[in-house]
Amino acid sequence: MFRSVVAREIRILTSRPIYLVGLVVVPVLLAVFFVTLLGEGLPLKAPAGIVDLDNSPMSRQLVRNLDATELVSFHQRYGSFNEAMDGIQKGEIMGFFVIPDRFEREAVSGRGPTLTFYSNLTYYVPGSLVFKGFKTMAVTTSGKIVRTDLVGKGFSADLAEVALQPLVLDMHPVGNPWLNYAYYLGPSFIIGSIGLMAMLMTVFSLTQEIKRSTAPALYAAAGGKVWVAIVGKLFPQTVILFIVALFCHSLLFHWNHYPMNGNEWGMLLGLLLFVVACQSFGVFLCSVLPNPRLALSLASLTGILTFSIAAFSFPVEAMYGGIAIFSYILPVRYYFLIYIDQALNGIPLYFSRWWLVGLLCFPAVAAIAAPLCRRWMRHPVYVP
Repeated sequence: MFRSVVAREIRILTSRPIYLVGLVVVPVLLAVFFVTLLGEGLPLKAPAGIVDLDNSPMSRQLVRNLDATELVSFHQRYGSFNEAMDGIQKGEIMGFFVIPDRFEREAVSGRGPTLTFYSNLTYYVPGSLVFKGFKTMAVTTSGKIVRTDLVGKGFSADLAEVALQPLVLDMHPVGNPWLNYAYYLGPSFIIGSIGLMAMLMTVFSLTQEIKRSTAPALYAAAGGKVWVAIVGKLFPQTVILFIVALFCHSLLFHWNHYPMNGNEWGMLLGLLLFVVACQSFGVFLCSVLPNPRLALSLASLTGILTFSIAAFSFPVEAMYGGIAIFSYILPVRYYFLIYIDQALNGIPLYFSRWWLVGLLCFPAVAAIAAPLCRRWMRHPVYVP
C-alpha cells in the first residue's frame, strides 16, 4: 500500500512542472540569491551626499574622513539642504551630512559648531548603515575638536585623551566575532525559504486531490488508511526537499565556509526534522481547513510572517508577549535556535535537545489532526 501511494505520487511529481519549480528551482535560486547578496558579509558603501557650507580646510578634511569609511560612499555633493533632500526623495542617496557655515572658525574658537546628518530609514539596512557611519564620524570629529580645545587651554595631550575616553572598551563578540551579517541572516533566510516552500507544496499537493476529485483514488491506494495516504504522498517530497536542504547546507558551510563550531550531524538531524515539521504544519492546515484557496493563503501568510516573528530581525525577548508566543508555533524558530547553538556558539548538542523535541511536536500534532482528512479523502468537496 505504501509503495503504491509513493509510486502514484512520483508519477504526479514528474508529470507537473510546478512541483519541480516549487520543490527545487525556487529554493535553490533563493539560496544562490541570498549567498550572493550577502557575499561581502555586510552591505558596504551606501550612497550618501554631502552639503559643505563652510568649504574650509577643516571641512574638506572631514569630508575626506567621511569618504574613507567603508560604510558610506559620498558620490554626490549638494549646494544646499533642499537639493540634498531632493536627492533623498529621488532615491539617489540614502542620507546626507551637513557641515554648517563658519564650521572651522567656531571649532577653533571653541564655540561648538553643530554637525547635522539625515538618513532615510525607509530602506532600513542602507539607512541604518548611513546613520552609523555619520554618527561615528560626528563623534570622532567632536572628540578631535574637544581634544584640540583642551590642549589649547594647557592640558597635556595624554590628559586630554584620558578626559575624552576615561574607559577603554575591549569587546569580544561571541559566536560571530567578525560581525558578519551573512553568518546570521544567510542561513535564516535560506532555510526559512525552504520551510516556506515545504509548507506551500504540502498544502498544494494535498488540496489538489480535493480540487481534482482524485482523493478517493489516493484513499483506495492507501488501503483506506489515512496515515499511509498522507505519509506515502509526502515521502517523495520529503526526500527532494531534504536533498535541496543538504545542497543549501553545503553551499553555506562547505563552499562558502560559514562557521561550524559545533556538531554538524546534529545540524543535519535538525534540518531533516525541520523539513518534516514544515510538512506536518501543512498537513495540519489541510486537516482543519480542507479548502485549497484558504489553506494556501494561510500557509503563505504563516510562512511569510516567519521572517518577522521568528527572531531573524528582532529578538523575541523584546516582542510583546502575545506576539512572542507565535514565534514558538513555527518550525523555523526551532531550527534557528539549533543553528545558533551548534554552528555559531558551538555548545554540546545536549543543550539543543529541547529544540529538537520542539520540531518533533509538529508531526505529533499532525498525526492527531490527520484523521480529519478521512472525510475529504472519501468525499472531496471543492469550494472555489
